[in-house]
Amino acid sequence: YDSKEGSKPKINKLNSVEWNKTKLRIKERIKNITGELLNIYKERNKATVIPFNHDDENQLLFENDFEYEETIDQLKASNEIKLDLEKSRPMDRLLCGDVGYGKTEVIFRAIFKTILNGYQVAYLCPTTLLSHQQYDSALERFKNYGINIDIINRHYTDKQIAEKIKRLKEGKIDLVFGTHRLLSNDIEYKNLGLLVIDEEHRFGVEQKEKIKKLKSNVHVLSVSATPIPRSLQMSLVGIRDLSLIESAPKNRYPVQTYVIEYNEMLIREVILKEMSRKGQAYILYNNVVNMDTLATKYKKLIPEARICFAHGKMKKDEMQDIIYDFTNKKYDVLISTTIIENGIDIPNANTIVVIDADRFGLSQLYQIRGRVGRSDKIAFAYLMYKKEKILGTTAIKRLDAIKEFTELGSGYKISMRDLAIRGAGDILGREQAGFIDTIGVNMYLDLINEEVSGIDVDEEEKENNKKPALEVETHIGEEYSDDSDILIELHKKINAITNKKELEEVLFEIKDRFAHSNESLEIYAHEKYIERLISLTNIKVDQNDNLKVVLRLKKDVYSFLNIENLFYESTKISNKFNFTYKNDIIYITLLKATIGNNYIKYIEELLEKIYNMMYKEGVK
Repeated sequence: YDSKEGSKPKINKLNSVEWNKTKLRIKERIKNITGELLNIYKERNKATVIPFNHDDENQLLFENDFEYEETIDQLKASNEIKLDLEKSRPMDRLLCGDVGYGKTEVIFRAIFKTILNGYQVAYLCPTTLLSHQQYDSALERFKNYGINIDIINRHYTDKQIAEKIKRLKEGKIDLVFGTHRLLSNDIEYKNLGLLVIDEEHRFGVEQKEKIKKLKSNVHVLSVSATPIPRSLQMSLVGIRDLSLIESAPKNRYPVQTYVIEYNEMLIREVILKEMSRKGQAYILYNNVVNMDTLATKYKKLIPEARICFAHGKMKKDEMQDIIYDFTNKKYDVLISTTIIENGIDIPNANTIVVIDADRFGLSQLYQIRGRVGRSDKIAFAYLMYKKEKILGTTAIKRLDAIKEFTELGSGYKISMRDLAIRGAGDILGREQAGFIDTIGVNMYLDLINEEVSGIDVDEEEKENNKKPALEVETHIGEEYSDDSDILIELHKKINAITNKKELEEVLFEIKDRFAHSNESLEIYAHEKYIERLISLTNIKVDQNDNLKVVLRLKKDVYSFLNIENLFYESTKISNKFNFTYKNDIIYITLLKATIGNNYIKYIEELLEKIYNMMYKEGVK
């Protein structure tokens, strides 16, 4: 299945030689693209740190000072993070939760614990606006606890920044906020203990890894409402841990979402409707060049509304003044670029119109929609695309997904859907659109896990990997579905089979769901079960071609078996089995010439008998 943007499902039929060449190429490429970053994660797995102390009365006092009632998920996430900090292995955790769901308080509790244990904290933000907002929140939250807090970004003079860097190096700053500037080579810490990366999907992999390179024993907490597929996948394969905050705060409602063609009269109507309930509205237009022209047009279209516009090309003071005035209700409508995606929290703004919504990524649309619905009012989002524009397959999937996931706490689901739409990406590399489609999800994750764990495959296994256990057709035809997501789901179910019961359940579910199951798919499922039996019994497939299948049993296997009894049992299955003893190895050969695809069934039955014999002997 080709998961790259704009492409259609396709099937590549490979023979065993081509398949193994492909697998070896993929393994080599994984090594190449992960190289340096992979070493970082290996080093982090080996690294040790001084465990933080358990919560003391100061930590409890700080947490009891929180003015709101925590949700169950907030408490769970906070405890998971604090337990990580109390271990001797550096933390690498992803905190995922919707906007307004209380991630900041969870982060602040981790920060407080870090500082109590004598370490500094760096808080990395994607935008200057967000860094200032979090900085202000921290000043308020920590005001009673004597913590030195500062901020570094491009809006300070060189002299001011030099002084901040000096204080940071001397350990006179406990908590520092900043944008990309925190990643500059001249930034040094006296005793950095925790790095927080806010809205991590806005940063490149190399940027996030820069501080980790400098000090591999730094605890890292990444935060996002909708992590990008690569970041989410890193959690799914175990490179990092995952904490979810899915509990909605009290008195919150889902954002009503509409995907429609661009309509100026509808824009006028929805803005007037918002104004009638004393609310404000955003119009997101991601084109700086034409923004003033658009603002002039809408002022004529909606003369009743006070309209302003802002974008990142403006002078700092001018942009901040406009947003400040909008926050204080001096304007009814703010036209802006994606600068509102992060860092602006205006509970009174509960309608948003997104122009050319088909040009945005799924996670980005979700973030943008999250700017509204942050109060107890019902909010509305109108995602518009140009009339008569033919939308690509990926754009349609994105807009359908954002419309589908309107319920509260959908950020994690959005990320999972994004993973399906555009692929996992090269998890540790530079490329976002990866090559997972070439070999499938499960094998890709197996190869990544092998690399991360630093496992070296021994020579015998390398030799064995040159030949597949049993070569069968793994294509699932369109007679089951023309929906690529459903086909991927079927592949995942089959590849997850580990025992006979699961095999029967999967085949029953497919027949029940699609009213049929062809021989090719059933053989595919049985082969996966056979692979599991081969693994459990430590038997090798020595040969598999059009003529025969040869199983190889070493002494450490057959010494636990009654070979005479096994031979007798094999004759009950088929008279095509032959047993040969040579060089302390037993070879069991099944002649395939006259039995067709029944050989799959015969091999499976024989392996089950061997497994049951070994099990009775207490072999583990």
